Amino acid sequence: MTTPTSDLQSTGTPRIAVVGGGIGGLAAAAFLHRAGMNVTVFEQAPQLGEVGAGLVVSPNAVRMIRRLGHLDAFLDKAVPLEVGWEFRRWQNGEVLSAEQLTDSCEALYGERSYVAHRADLLEAIRAAVPTDRIRLGARCTGVDTQDDGVRLHFGDGSAVVADVVIGADGVHSVIRGSIATPAPAEYSGMCAFRAIVPAEVAPAFARRPVQTLWIGPDHHLVHYPISGGESVNIVAFAPAGDFTDESWSATGTVEELLAEFAGWDTRLTDLIKAAGTPGRWALLDRAPLERWSRGRVTLLGDAAHPMFPFFAQGAAQAIEDGAAVAQCLAADPGNPERALRTYEQVRLPRTTKVQQLSRGRKEINHLPDGPEQISRDAELAEGDPLVQSGWLYGYDAELAAKEAYV
Repeated sequence: MTTPTSDLQSTGTPRIAVVGGGIGGLAAAAFLHRAGMNVTVFEQAPQLGEVGAGLVVSPNAVRMIRRLGHLDAFLDKAVPLEVGWEFRRWQNGEVLSAEQLTDSCEALYGERSYVAHRADLLEAIRAAVPTDRIRLGARCTGVDTQDDGVRLHFGDGSAVVADVVIGADGVHSVIRGSIATPAPAEYSGMCAFRAIVPAEVAPAFARRPVQTLWIGPDHHLVHYPISGGESVNIVAFAPAGDFTDESWSATGTVEELLAEFAGWDTRLTDLIKAAGTPGRWALLDRAPLERWSRGRVTLLGDAAHPMFPFFAQGAAQAIEDGAAVAQCLAADPGNPERALRTYEQVRLPRTTKVQQLSRGRKEINHLPDGPEQISRDAELAEGDPLVQSGWLYGYDAELAAKEAYV
C-alpha cells in the first residue's frame, strides 16, 4: 500500500517540522515563527495540554518568554517568588538556608523567578504560535532521510516531508533513534510523587510565595503555591523499591506518600494529608548524549537531555533550546545542517552541566543524619545561592546563539 505523503507548504524558507507540542516544542515553534521561518508542530495528543502540575520558571526562561510577547497572560496566574530554595530540616522544619529573591533577583538578572502550573506556561507559549501551524492527533512513528528531504511517518499511515526536523518528543523520543543510540536508562532507585492541595485546605506556611525544600534521609519534598495562589503544588522523592513505571499518568495514594514521610515534621504531614490523588513515577537515569544532531534532524528538551527535576530547570532548558535552535536556523537558512551543528555546539555543554548538577543533588539532599549532613547544612547556611546561580539565571540563550555567528 502506498503511504499518503504530503509536503509541508513551501514559503521560500526551509520547511521545519517540530515533533512534539510540549513546552520545548512549542517554544521552538514560537521562536521560529517570530523569526519568519516556516514551521509546523506535530503533536500526538488530540488537544494541547501539559501533564503534570507545578514548575519553577527562573529568570533565564522568563526573559525568553517575554520576547514572545505573551508574558502578561502568564503573569496573571504565575506566583512571583519572594524566597526560593528555602531548605528545611526534615525533623523539625528548621530553616537551613533561604534564597531571598524579592528585589534582589530582578536587580541581578533583570527578571524575577516564578512558580506556576505547567498548563499556564504552555498556554503562554502556545499563544505565540498560529493555530494553523499546529497539527494535533499526529503520532510520529518514524523518520528517515531521503533525496527530497526528511520524511516523517505517522500512526495513521500518512507521512510528510520537511527540510528540517526538530525532535521535541520527550524522554521516550522516536526521533532520537535516528540520531544516536543512547546507553540504556539506569534505574535510579528513586520515585517521585506529585500532588496538588487546594489553597483553602493547605496550611498557611505552604501558601507563602516560597519554594520550600524539606530534606532528610533518603527523601526530600518540595512545595510552593501555583495558579495565582489557588493551589499548592507538592513534589516528593523517595526510594522506589520495585516500582519502575516511568509514566506521568501513573498514580499512587495519599497513604503511600504519607508513609514515606512518617516521623517528619507534622506541618509537612498535615500538608500531605490534604492532597488529592498523587501521581507517581520512577526516576530513570540517562547519561548525556554525545550528539543531538544528524544532518537535518536534531533534538531538544527531554528528547536531548532528560534530567532529574532536582535543579528545577527541565522546562527552562527546553525553552532555551527552542530559542537557540530558532536563532541558528534563522541566521543560516541556506545551510540547515551547519545551523543545527552550531545549535548543538552552543547548547550541549550547558545542558550537560545542568544534567550533572541535577544528578548530584540526589546524594546531597538525601544524606542520613550524621557528620556529612551536618557539614552540608553548614554549607547551605553560609552560601549565597542567588549570586552563585549567575551562570544559570543570567544566561541569554538567544544571545549565545547569535554570538556563535559573530
